[in-house]
Amino acid sequence: MSYQARDSGNANSALIVTVNPDDYLAYGSDDIPSALRGVAFQRELEKRAFVLADGCVPVQLFEDFCQNRPSIALGNVEPCIKGSWSLANLRSILPEPIGSSIEEGIRAFDRPIHGFSRPDSLLSGVESRTSSPIRMERGEKTLESNIIGLYPCGEGAGYAGGITSAAMDGIRVAEAIRRKYRAPRNT
Repeated sequence: MSYQARDSGNANSALIVTVNPDDYLAYGSDDIPSALRGVAFQRELEKRAFVLADGCVPVQLFEDFCQNRPSIALGNVEPCIKGSWSLANLRSILPEPIGSSIEEGIRAFDRPIHGFSRPDSLLSGVESRTSSPIRMERGEKTLESNIIGLYPCGEGAGYAGGITSAAMDGIRVAEAIRRKYRAPRNT
């Protein structure tokens, strides 16, 4: 985390990994509708992280993450976390495809940002809430839901993953509404 002065000496980065229904449909019990299994998956990852570090933020060195082993000591990089943290094996609580994607992403970032994948870089916690885990259905062309006059859009409806993409989706929906209600021209 970055404190107000931004003088911790650490960079604060987040890595986002795409998660598809195949990754999370196995989570949750049969009484949870498949549309909500993404939420169950998020909760499960957060629970695993909480248990792994006994209620603290789990922290792992990148080298250890790659080797799927618990970190037992810090390198030159110190955690800059509000609250308590504990060395752990974050990789052990992630499904294999997600762990591999994170490792691949960090190595890719190291090409333009040399040192990003240094062995003692730290991974901390599990951030499972980047965008909506569900998507409200809408028509492909009309962008209207099955409820007449309801146009799901943006992050909460599952059509964006940030401010810019939510704004772009809002513009698309506004244009669809305009097309629907535009008065015909008299000639």
